[in-house]
Amino acid sequence: MARPFTFYEFFAGGGMARLGLGAGWTCGFANDFDPVKAATYRANFADAAGHFHAGDVWQLSADDLPGRADLAWASSPCQDFSLAGGRAGLAGGRSSAFFGFWRLMAALDDAGRAPRLIVIENVTGLLTSHGGADFAALGAALAQRGYRFGALEIDAASLLPQSRPRVFVVAAREVAAGLTGESAFHTRAVRAAHAALPAEVAAHWVWWRLAHPPARNTGLAALLEPDAAVAWHTPAQTARLRELMGPLHRARLEVRSGRAVGAVFRRTRVENGQPVQRAEVRFDGLAGCLRTPRGGSSRQAIVVVEDGRVRSRLLTPREAARLMGLPDSYRLPRTATGALHVAGDGVAVPVVRWLARDLLEPLLRAPAAMAAG
Repeated sequence: MARPFTFYEFFAGGGMARLGLGAGWTCGFANDFDPVKAATYRANFADAAGHFHAGDVWQLSADDLPGRADLAWASSPCQDFSLAGGRAGLAGGRSSAFFGFWRLMAALDDAGRAPRLIVIENVTGLLTSHGGADFAALGAALAQRGYRFGALEIDAASLLPQSRPRVFVVAAREVAAGLTGESAFHTRAVRAAHAALPAEVAAHWVWWRLAHPPARNTGLAALLEPDAAVAWHTPAQTARLRELMGPLHRARLEVRSGRAVGAVFRRTRVENGQPVQRAEVRFDGLAGCLRTPRGGSSRQAIVVVEDGRVRSRLLTPREAARLMGLPDSYRLPRTATGALHVAGDGVAVPVVRWLARDLLEPLLRAPAAMAAG
């Protein structure tokens, strides 16, 4: 029987990358700074006491990391890369945590213990932050330590009823035969980011091959709680939500017949030069991208149109967890804010499993064809 692959999980949150990697992987080390996420991780993994470290990544040293891992996974804070954030890039206070992680990778390399693979997961803004300079800096850091790297832009909607595009930068010391080539996940943004790399960094680029997963066969409605088990908005609250909709979105409610379930997200739009809060509804079987709750405005709502009647309510924490691919046995924080924070800041579990099965595990199993440049 083959030994399990080993991994470190940085910025682990509630351990969603660990769940996605699955039973064929053993976690040697995990960390997160956030106390709610740390408590959630410990509540869900019985062995957490032996490998989970709560605290700032800058306070860790290579001595805290046992052995040599096959993989280091880093879902570093995304606020400074997000289109919704300040776009401070790698110089931002939170995303600079990446350099705390990279300091550890460099120390492991100096000690002859560099992970064979590194995966860095983040929002798509990573590709364009500071005109591509931040992505180039990331690539240069990987290249300087002997890694070849490439990026894949994957939307969780391929596997889950949630629109959640993310970038996965996969770096390897050695590139196995048969795992490079064309992929639908080499999006226009990925190709533009590659084209903007300095020549010396681009020389380390790899076009990872990744085929589409089987077609998703589950829609948003299938993941929702029964109507009788949830708290619905009052008619006045639903009317207010409708008032926030522009004509196009309001019309979507009017033309429904039978029962239709949609997701509603509140966002700020600029109209006639002024910021205006709008509610936007979609009936394509997908939720919008989950976010962490900030003042309630980013918490999604569910709208049900049935026989001409419109009802609305907030998305529940358990429903948010399901939209991330978490099983109902997963223990969420008791407060809605805490649970939505853990879910909204996580990585979609089925995406990690698919990436591991179709790329990471084959990379680790296959004989090397090309050494890193």
